[in-house]
Amino acid sequence: MGLDVSSHLHPVGSFDLSDHPVPTGREEVWRFTPLKRLRGLHADASLGGDGYDVKLEVPAGVTAGNVEVADSERGLSGFVPTDRVAARVWEASPRVFTVDVPAETELAEPVLVTVTGRGGDEAIARQLLVKVGAHARATVVVRFEGTATWADTTEIVVGDGAQVTYVTIQDWADDAVHHSTQSARVGRDASLKHVAVTFGGDVVRHDTTASYAGPGGEIEMLGLYFADEGQHIEHRLFVDHTAPKTKSHVVYKGALQGEGAHTVWIGNVLIRKEAEGIETYEENRNLVLTDGCQADSVPNLEIETGEIEGAGHASATGRFDDEQLFYLRSRGVSEAEARRLVVHGFFNDLIRKIAVPELEESLRATVETELEKNVLGDASFLGSSATGAEDA
Repeated sequence: MGLDVSSHLHPVGSFDLSDHPVPTGREEVWRFTPLKRLRGLHADASLGGDGYDVKLEVPAGVTAGNVEVADSERGLSGFVPTDRVAARVWEASPRVFTVDVPAETELAEPVLVTVTGRGGDEAIARQLLVKVGAHARATVVVRFEGTATWADTTEIVVGDGAQVTYVTIQDWADDAVHHSTQSARVGRDASLKHVAVTFGGDVVRHDTTASYAGPGGEIEMLGLYFADEGQHIEHRLFVDHTAPKTKSHVVYKGALQGEGAHTVWIGNVLIRKEAEGIETYEENRNLVLTDGCQADSVPNLEIETGEIEGAGHASATGRFDDEQLFYLRSRGVSEAEARRLVVHGFFNDLIRKIAVPELEESLRATVETELEKNVLGDASFLGSSATGAEDA
């Protein structure tokens, strides 16, 4: 069994598949997930598929490619499966795709990995390890396209003093299913910016854990998502403050439109007894664009020491701001264009925070494409009606 994590939202880990019974949906960590739409990833569906292609753009000095499991460094992040899907991937994946950035390396260009699914009847299980050496600087972008039933585990190991941006983009076709379990370990005085961008797919469920290998580490977790009719997008985040004088900052923003669009954001921060002098803040904002959508947002803080610099969270879900729309309409902007500008404004600050120039324009273009799926002037876009909770 793995380390006993004293968190009600983060189950005890184990590599033994028998320790992970098939979930029923009544469990706390599965209660929001449409299990019937996971195509058996959570049960016993075959994971022997290989219907996908990989395109690499790798700067000089970086090593990237498949490593046989026996020769790999998987588990380097301290990862232990906490659910059945992750345990099945650990057991079934034949290789570990490894990106290795040596110590002291400073990359001027990002490492780009593009995975394109080619469909097929069998689900695919794969593992990814991103290893960045001490005092290196690197950006790694992993994009998913096409269609597949895909389950993966991803490990991100940041060496002491290193600065890393890791971006995962779910730009799947509408019929794809993606379950990802991610584990990040940040070294002493190192920083990790972890970015999750989700637009495509029928069901996308990401469960991301981050912890610290020494004091002084910083973790920033940013997320941007846009759910359409019938789409289920779920992000579960767990920041485990395992060392003193560490920092974490979580900001996720999402928009929903179309009947049955459903987003789930679960944010949990555990501040252990030994994690004195830490700072943490997490927030989730959701913009509901049409009737028939549902956004579940649950921020949590679990604090085991009173010796902290600051901790807080915020969560809000609402519709268009009537005052913003009135201001734009009073200056001659059409209603449809006013709504488009409000949505772009909602996302633009977060896109700038991602700070990967190669992605900024494409992300804005994708937001525009999503907006075009609905008639912005349609009467189904209601006025301001917000719900939320804040605690600082």
